[in-house]
Amino acid sequence: MNNGKTLAIPEKGLPRDEVLELLRSFKEGDANYKDSKTWSLVYYLGEEHTRFLVDAFALFFSENALNPMAFKSLRRLEHEVVRMTAWLLNGDDSVVGVMTSGGTESCLLPVMTYRDMAMSKRSFRSGMPEMIAPESVHVAWEKAARYFGVKMVHVPLRSDLRVDVDAVKKRINRNTILIVGSAPSYPHGVIDPIAELGALAQEKGIPFHVDCCLGGFMLPFVERLGYEIPPFDFRVPGVTSISADVHKYGYSAKGASVLLYRNMDYLKHQFFVYENWPGGIFISPALLGTRPGGAIAAAWASIKALGMDGYLELARKVMETTAALQEGIRSIPELEVMSNPEMSVFAYTSNSKKVDIFAVGDQMEEKGWLVDRLQRPEALHAMVTPLHKRIVDQFILDLKQSVEKVRDNPSLARKGNAALYGMIARVPLRGMVKKEVLKMMEKLYGPEMIMPY
Repeated sequence: MNNGKTLAIPEKGLPRDEVLELLRSFKEGDANYKDSKTWSLVYYLGEEHTRFLVDAFALFFSENALNPMAFKSLRRLEHEVVRMTAWLLNGDDSVVGVMTSGGTESCLLPVMTYRDMAMSKRSFRSGMPEMIAPESVHVAWEKAARYFGVKMVHVPLRSDLRVDVDAVKKRINRNTILIVGSAPSYPHGVIDPIAELGALAQEKGIPFHVDCCLGGFMLPFVERLGYEIPPFDFRVPGVTSISADVHKYGYSAKGASVLLYRNMDYLKHQFFVYENWPGGIFISPALLGTRPGGAIAAAWASIKALGMDGYLELARKVMETTAALQEGIRSIPELEVMSNPEMSVFAYTSNSKKVDIFAVGDQMEEKGWLVDRLQRPEALHAMVTPLHKRIVDQFILDLKQSVEKVRDNPSLARKGNAALYGMIARVPLRGMVKKEVLKMMEKLYGPEMIMPY
């Protein structure tokens, strides 16, 4: 099967049981999300909910949302997910949208849409169209800027890690096609001043997108629970579009996101139509042609099955767990929570020269935790889900022990991932970092990267 250089399709197919057993074996070294040992990537509610999603997905496993006339059921399911999400985010009956494959697609599309809208109206002068976004905006927007030939104009953050609105205003020019704000930002979990940005966008006649991929299915319920949440959705005049991921705090199967526009005047610029293809007239509402029906069905099923009461209870559990985790972190003298986040995503860092936060991350990983690192400034990151409630005490105990070990062993900062992340974060020549990371990616995805059986 594998001669060391080429991995070929087997001459004779393997028994299905053997194939499934191989797949199970491949998972042995993966991140342990089922025991709540991960702090990103997976939003797991347990096996019962997972089996329910698998069943819903399987009912539409082969259906393809490429042609909504062939599979009218998928069109209905997508329409209802869009309408329920628009209602949740306080949109009126004129709000329209589509489902996408995830947050990245829901960030890519508005950039293309507003670029094309500006070009159709000739609303920017010669040169490259520009979008303005906080330094903390999700990296998907950087990808969108690169893919669609739009200049990314970064804006610094205030001391509270929210975008500086005055700085946004100073960067607006005749080529500005879009302003972006986060609700909340991925790195720090704080909501940008959406109302102020909306007023500015409305004053200048510029589209304004709220990246609510993280918060779309969390913030509305946190607000209903009585937490103080600043306005972030279609209640804010000037907001022209919002993205919200169902496969995050909507607890659906991957990949499912919703992209909403205030009205069809915006969405129509997103549609792709090609009428001269020999294969027939081709139309597409989003980036993908083939769109898996299973993801759409699972999103609909998750929203319908959990309902408002289910989401409220999950949000309550998540917020209580978040508070307990932050209290535990603050009880460790050498650590501090970096911001005052509105929901369940936050960063924490070291306030002691004797404790390297990346070395703390290394020690936590040795204890079985998958911990994400942030840079500029250096920190560790947590995205809390309902099942983290059961591991709060163990996590804080392990964190205290890790901090103590790093404090008593300064050399740990010069070893392992701590040394690697520290070097990457502190190298002033960022182009050099990019070049080295690209080399790593070439090796990771090159022909010689063959996983042994």
